[in-house]
Amino acid sequence: MIRTCVLLLSAILLSWTVPAVEPGVRAQFAGGTLPEIKAKSKARLDLTGSEALVFSGNGANLRIPYARISILEYGQKVSRRYAAAVLISPVLLLSKSHQHFVTLGYQDDGGKQQAVVFRVEKGDIRSVLAGLEARSGRRIEYQDDDARKAGQ
Repeated sequence: MIRTCVLLLSAILLSWTVPAVEPGVRAQFAGGTLPEIKAKSKARLDLTGSEALVFSGNGANLRIPYARISILEYGQKVSRRYAAAVLISPVLLLSKSHQHFVTLGYQDDGGKQQAVVFRVEKGDIRSVLAGLEARSGRRIEYQDDDARKAGQ
């Protein structure tokens, strides 16, 4: 009886499939010169391709060849948590909220200069910056010393 239950449970567990993990990191399109992509569009920023980065999902589809990237910039937006401090506790005034932004300048297929800004999660920013530097051959420009410390 126990052996039958163990075999049945094993068969059930083996039949479950684990969903495939999509390549890339979650990112948000914060803005830029491309009117076809809406600001605050959330999608995946995939740097695994050897020729181009891809931002795709939720109706957004953008492919930027690494060789056409001319500007790589990283910066942070730091703000106090005023709303949370008012609603929860004044102690939260001492904490800061950091948002991480990557700006890319590149030349599109028509030869026009374009710019895009992506907001990337804190846990992903270092891998994104390292991947962009390695693939594009460009150095990251940091907006300030705080950004330099966070990005390294």
